Amino acid sequence: MDPELRSAIGRIARVPQLLIACDYDGTLAPIVEDPSTAVPLPESVAAVRALAALPQTTVAVVSGRALRDLAALSRLPSEVHLVGSHGSEFDIGFVERLSPELVAVRTQVRNALREIAAEHPGIRLERKPASVAVHTRGIDPQIAAAAIEAVRNGPATWDGVTVTQGKEVIELSVVATHKGTAVDQLRTQLAASAVLFIGDDVTDENAFGNLHGPDLGIKIGDGDTQADYRVADPLEAARALGLLLETRRHWLFGERAVPIERHSMLSNGRTVALLTPEAKVSWLCHPKPDSAAIFADLVGGSPAGHFSVAPERGGIPLGQRYRSGTMTVETRWSGLTVTDWLDKPARETTPDGPAVVTGDSTLVRVLTGSGRARLEFAPRPEFGQVAVQMQPLGDGLLVLGSNEPVALYSPGVQWQVSNDGGYETAKAVVDLSAAGGQVVLELRFGTHSLEHHQVPIHDRQAAAEQPWKDWVASLRLPTTARDLVARSALTLRGLCHEATGSILAAATTSLPEELGGVRNWDYRYCWLRDAALTARALVDLGSLEEAEAFLRWVDGCIERTGGHPERLHPLYTIDGYELGAEAVIDTLPGYAGSRPVRVGNLANHQLQLDVFGPIADLIAAVADARGSVREDEWRVLENMVEAVRRRWHEPDHGIWEARLPPRHHVFSKVMCWMTVDRALHVMRQHGGEDRAEWVELRDRIGSNVLEHGWHPDVEAYSVAYGDEDMDASSLWIGLSGLLPGDDPRFLSTVLRIEADLRSGPVVYRYHWDDGLPGREGGFHICTAWLIEAYLRTGRHTDAEELFAQMVLTAGPTGLLPEQYDPLAERGLGNHPQAYSHLGLIRCALLLDNMLKQ
Repeated sequence: MDPELRSAIGRIARVPQLLIACDYDGTLAPIVEDPSTAVPLPESVAAVRALAALPQTTVAVVSGRALRDLAALSRLPSEVHLVGSHGSEFDIGFVERLSPELVAVRTQVRNALREIAAEHPGIRLERKPASVAVHTRGIDPQIAAAAIEAVRNGPATWDGVTVTQGKEVIELSVVATHKGTAVDQLRTQLAASAVLFIGDDVTDENAFGNLHGPDLGIKIGDGDTQADYRVADPLEAARALGLLLETRRHWLFGERAVPIERHSMLSNGRTVALLTPEAKVSWLCHPKPDSAAIFADLVGGSPAGHFSVAPERGGIPLGQRYRSGTMTVETRWSGLTVTDWLDKPARETTPDGPAVVTGDSTLVRVLTGSGRARLEFAPRPEFGQVAVQMQPLGDGLLVLGSNEPVALYSPGVQWQVSNDGGYETAKAVVDLSAAGGQVVLELRFGTHSLEHHQVPIHDRQAAAEQPWKDWVASLRLPTTARDLVARSALTLRGLCHEATGSILAAATTSLPEELGGVRNWDYRYCWLRDAALTARALVDLGSLEEAEAFLRWVDGCIERTGGHPERLHPLYTIDGYELGAEAVIDTLPGYAGSRPVRVGNLANHQLQLDVFGPIADLIAAVADARGSVREDEWRVLENMVEAVRRRWHEPDHGIWEARLPPRHHVFSKVMCWMTVDRALHVMRQHGGEDRAEWVELRDRIGSNVLEHGWHPDVEAYSVAYGDEDMDASSLWIGLSGLLPGDDPRFLSTVLRIEADLRSGPVVYRYHWDDGLPGREGGFHICTAWLIEAYLRTGRHTDAEELFAQMVLTAGPTGLLPEQYDPLAERGLGNHPQAYSHLGLIRCALLLDNMLKQ
């Protein structure tokens, strides 16, 4: 196939809503002497059927034949739209809608053409609901020419008659339409992003002429045409449809969706990246984790950007692992090892002495071994919305065309740059033996510098790894699941943004809670709740630095409320500002076809009264660990209590951010109680006497939730006041300390949640209707809560067993996404998820304490 046509098909295959329209005779079916025997090619039928079955894809056959004849001959499924009579017939009942005046004109045309046919032997008339076609195929050319001349000088000249000329056919219609207007009507009805039209006849030129923008026209055979491309015959057209099917199917459903939990995360405290088990960089946002992605293969497949390294011979890796105590990942094949890490900005010494930062983050990829490796570098800034060019220059490539300068330093690599559907991709093969056993690739952000780095690569790797190692060595790790806890701690640390103190809820957006479903959310922001719980887990391991930085960040967010802490949003950008509007990137097909891909999060506008509790609890933990409270922490604590005082009695949207009307959620009320309770704890331990008004407020909230949150019919604390539905978050009636572990009401709530929401190794958040279609997996954080509830209620063996099951759901490098599907046995949701890892840490510490008692 023409390479340019192949590229054009690749481009149009990736539009959000695609309309494929084809002629019938000479396109899907070869031209035959007897039109009544024209059947479509099996290859065409197979491609059309499969395309019509794809989501966001519509197929139509637009023919000059009468609709009844077209349906009888083609025998295509109902998913394929049939349009007959050059666009005059969109359904079988069309004839009944002709006005009496048009019916009269049609009758006159039929009579006139019948007389012409009688005078010219061999002429065949085809009657249609709004027209009559005069066929001259297979008869003497002189007779055919005379007949056509008679038609042109006769009824074709009448008012109200539209003439359409085709190959050995002329058609007279009482409806002024053609294939171009038919395609436009379909485009409008279906809200198509682009149209691909294939045809062979003169009548198809009307459709070709109406194409515009991203549309694509393919002409079959010779002759003048307005189409962009040409193929030889219907079989070649079938091959083009087959390529379209393959490309679009891959785009919609993922070429091969790597299980979410098998991805490993790189981090340098400034941004994050994800690696597949085959060492493909499938996710990287720049310059911050909540910026647009330059590699979005994870949610858009290869066309959305990636950076791949693999042996030239192919094959599955021997394994992938983190270097101990670091965020450096090694992927190993026989004869090839790829070592990946995210480096911090380089620092250079100026003539005056002080070091200055040059550029931004750098992705370093070191290839070692003796084999030949195949490289593919496909940057796609702004989630693939910006087309860039690559310029080979000196020791690497410059990426040109985006706002941020990017350079790939790759000495000794000979790149071949090709255009793939309008985007440039660089490919190369390197011989490691010839290169001395090592090739270094440095993807440098924020600079076009391809200068050689003065520090040897091994020293740079050691310098990047040592801070991680030192930090892990400073932690108080439990004996229970020690290595997995260390990896979880490193993951949480990797989700911390050093420059601001904020903490990501997860590294990604739109990884699905149900494969193929719409429960796809953007978690690349800082939720007050999630971040506080993350920092608390690290405090429990002996690290205060992250909590102190986060609390300073919270103090800044409170200051921007202008004295109204109750107006805090549930989440903010990495920089601590309000999110923009939630939006959909409809050019990305989503992970394994799970659409839409979202940026931003509508939860930004929700009222979530629970967010104050984890922050107060964190301040109490930090104060106890340090032995004192800082001024900014006092300020945050007092603001948390004031926010609760003003709003605790209101209904809210709750922890799970369901897009439903507010309710009096039990968890939110418990967190309001915990806010004041922890504030009183800090006062007693580090600030002097109780505040009477705080004591009264705490006790009033506690009495309220204990009375109204209990549902006598289900004998448990349910999701919200007066609701029978259970919710895993209600376990916090005991986990918070509001009820003791041996209180019958807490025991009963644990039993009910276990019965309703636990399924093997997971605990679901809830099963109540949240207003969204589909269902989701079990939540790792909810599983952790039940483990803790088991421990608090004396069910130690059950806690150990469930924890062991939870650990087994982790990916091969120890990472956990948000959820787990116990039936499909695979992870779901954004990855890696802070909730999941902090839950694992908390459970391991509690189990360790139990063993010591």
